[in-house]
Amino acid sequence: MPANLTEKVAELPLTPGVYLMKDSLGHIIYVGKAKQLKKRVQSYFYNNKGHSPKVKQLVKHIRDLEYRLTDTEFEAFMLECQLIKEIKPMYNRKMKNPLAYSYISITGTPPYRQIEIGYEPGTEANSLSYGPYTSRSTVERAILGIKESQRILCSSPHSRNSRCLNHSLGLCIGMCGGGEAVQRYEEIMEQIIRLLSGSGSSIVEGLEARMEEAALRYDFETAAKYRDYLAAVHSLLHKEKVIGFTGENKNIVVLEPVDEHTHKLILIKGSMILYRSRLNTAELDSIQLTALITSAALEYFRVSSLVAATEEISRHKIDEAQIIYSYLKSSSGNYLLVPQEWLEDEGKAELEEGIKGLIGSSVL
Repeated sequence: MPANLTEKVAELPLTPGVYLMKDSLGHIIYVGKAKQLKKRVQSYFYNNKGHSPKVKQLVKHIRDLEYRLTDTEFEAFMLECQLIKEIKPMYNRKMKNPLAYSYISITGTPPYRQIEIGYEPGTEANSLSYGPYTSRSTVERAILGIKESQRILCSSPHSRNSRCLNHSLGLCIGMCGGGEAVQRYEEIMEQIIRLLSGSGSSIVEGLEARMEEAALRYDFETAAKYRDYLAAVHSLLHKEKVIGFTGENKNIVVLEPVDEHTHKLILIKGSMILYRSRLNTAELDSIQLTALITSAALEYFRVSSLVAATEEISRHKIDEAQIIYSYLKSSSGNYLLVPQEWLEDEGKAELEEGIKGLIGSSVL
């Protein structure tokens, strides 16, 4: 490691921030975030035997770095997303396979609809698509688990009059042979559609039952397999919630503690940060804080563009939404969702009451 780089790494603070790795020409080749900058950057150069080949290749090309401090870890996550989108560093692109962007599509017509996994949404008439999902392997594992648990893992899905090999193995209910099994297959497809749409849980309950039955038989290998299937299905459902959250284009007021005297105010529209400011909460009483935050919320939320509501949901947008969604769902998240009607003159009193509650839970 070059001497100047060694010195820079040694001088890094143990605070949240974003680091930008550079090559010998000064080009930014990688952007990352950290809760503690010094420890994270040091991990690239010391005790690196467990690094992947791509990370080892990155380290070989690092000749310099710069960093940007943030007040909170949440800000570091958001700044990293923003910089990757703006700069498009070479190694960030290399480490995120664009073909991992997958969709689940329900194609065909009843009663022989099929589940397909692809890199684009289904284009057939009447097809239903879900996604995008950032991990193809998770999608494949989830769909395999659903098919196996519901016994629709057909080895001849286009057959109409002869049962497949998997039917004899107990993995297919026999819709490939026609008869009553076709109606049962269509019922299962409706359950899968409800699951992926977030309105049904019978598929998950079936996976849980299979896992518990295997455990009761002391068949722990099978129980572990269904546990992994469940984890993959829950991951898909979580991603769908993130996508739904992104499309709702919510107004969010975040008030995060920096230290005992300071808080960070962040205003978010959808997945876009509109405004951020450090507040010396030790010198402001609740009335002053309420007035200050209310004024900022009215100003920025009222004039914020509605482009995000109709903008195509890109990978970067999902990444940003994932950070915000995870923060809001964490136990440490101090935030307020502001309905659009609170931004009207007649709703200002409700906005003030909401902000008072946020201050009470975050500061007092």
